[in-house]
This record gives sequence, structure tokens and C-alpha cells, in this order.
Amino acid sequence: MIRSTLFVCTLFMAASGFASAQATVRVEPANLQSPRPLPEQTQTAAIRDYLKSWQSLRAALEQNRSDLLDPAFVGTARNKLAETIQQQAALGIRTRYQDSAHDIQIVFYSPEGLSIELIDRVEYDVQVFDHDRVNPIQHISARYVIVLTPAEVRWRVRVFQAALK
Repeated sequence: MIRSTLFVCTLFMAASGFASAQATVRVEPANLQSPRPLPEQTQTAAIRDYLKSWQSLRAALEQNRSDLLDPAFVGTARNKLAETIQQQAALGIRTRYQDSAHDIQIVFYSPEGLSIELIDRVEYDVQVFDHDRVNPIQHISARYVIVLTPAEVRWRVRVFQAALK
């Protein structure tokens, strides 16, 4: 059971240009500050959809296409990322991301079931392509605060805020 034990899984993620890699995903037991219990099926779906959002993010930033954010991001998160993509395109750059590790903890589940907040301590590599110049890969460790909201068939990221460690 996810709530009583540390859940560790490996998720296969590939990005063009980077070697195929496996992101290590660790989901800590939920430490909810909420009166409502989080069903295990809901937790599994939210984590799955959040990790898929990284795939959308990676493709959108690498191709400078904000429409690729649509399946995974809404509201503030989508608007800020779309603005970043617009600025990148105007400058003639694109960015390639490869996440390598996620340490996720769910900290809040709203009483009406309309939002889940989680903290992700994520490690990823980022490489910037400035016109024809390829910049070195940088390794980043960051702490993200994420708020997910349910959509038709999946959870979507509404808040996506990073604070470098």
C-alpha cells in the first residue's frame, strides 16, 4: 500500500538528443494536511499524470510549441510556460530537458477532491540551443510545488513553481 510504505518505481522517459534514460521516481507516503483521505487509485493517477506533464513540458520547450502543453497544463502554469516558449522563440533559442529523478510527496487533497498539492524534489539536465550554438548541459536540482486539478480524463498541472535548492 502506497500510504504505509515508501513506493519506488522507475519510469522510462526518453528525449530526442539525450540518451534514453530512466527517471527514478520515489513517492513518499502521503503527509496530508487535509480532512479528506486520498484514495490510492486517485494518488496513482495524479502521480502518473504529473510525470506525463514532464514529457509535454520537454516536447513543448524543445520544439517551441505551446500547443504541446495543452494535454497536461492549465491556468497559471500553462500561461507562464507558454510565455517562456514565446520568449525562447523570439530569441531564437530552444531548451532540452531530461528529468532523472523525482522525489514526490503529496501534501494536500482538497475536501471536495478538486485539487492535489504535491512537492517534487526533482533533478534534471537542461541544455540550451542558441541558434546554431549548443551550450553545455547543466544539471539542476530543484524543489517544485505543484497543484493538480482534475480534467475530463486526467489530472492537469495548474501551478508549477520551482525554487532551486
